[in-house]
Amino acid sequence: MSLAWRPMRAADLPAVSVLADRIHAAHPEAPAVFAERLRLFPQGCLALTDDSTLVGYAIAHPGRLGAPPPLNTLLEELPGRADCLYLHDIALAPSVAGRGHGSSLVARMVELAIDMRLPCLALVAVGGSAPFWKRLGFRAAGDATPGAKLASYGADAAYMVRDVGPMKVPDGL
Repeated sequence: MSLAWRPMRAADLPAVSVLADRIHAAHPEAPAVFAERLRLFPQGCLALTDDSTLVGYAIAHPGRLGAPPPLNTLLEELPGRADCLYLHDIALAPSVAGRGHGSSLVARMVELAIDMRLPCLALVAVGGSAPFWKRLGFRAAGDATPGAKLASYGADAAYMVRDVGPMKVPDGL
C-alpha cells in the first residue's frame, strides 16, 4: 500500500470522524470541530491515504503560544497575531503507525510554519505520547500553560513546542 499525505477534502470528514473516535476515544470531538478547522485553515488539514482509504489525518491552524483551545470547541475564527502553528489533532490507524508518517507530517508542518513566518509548532500531547513528540524535536513547555487550559485534554496532557527557524521560543514557555 503506497501512502501519501494530501490536502484534506470535505468528503474526507466522515472518515476523519470515524478514525478520531477510534484513535482518540478518551478525547472525543464533534464532527463540527473538524469541519470548522478545515474551513478556517485548509492548508493545515491533511489526509493520509492510499487513494481510496483514509488511514490518518492531521489538523493544524495558527495559534497563540500558551493558549491551546479547549478540546471539542469551535474557534469561530483564527486568532489574531498568531505566534505558532498549533497541531490540533493527529491520528494514524494502528496499521500504519511506526512507519515514519508522523515525522513526514511534522516536516510538512515545519515547512508551513516557516512559510508563514511562525517561529514554532505547538501541541498538546495526550495518551502518553509526549516521548514520541520529544523524539520529533518538541520540548515540554508546561510552566507557561496553566493546568486549567489543559483540563479538557486529561490528566496526562503535556503542552509542547518545537522551534522551526532562527527565531526561538523563550525558555519557560
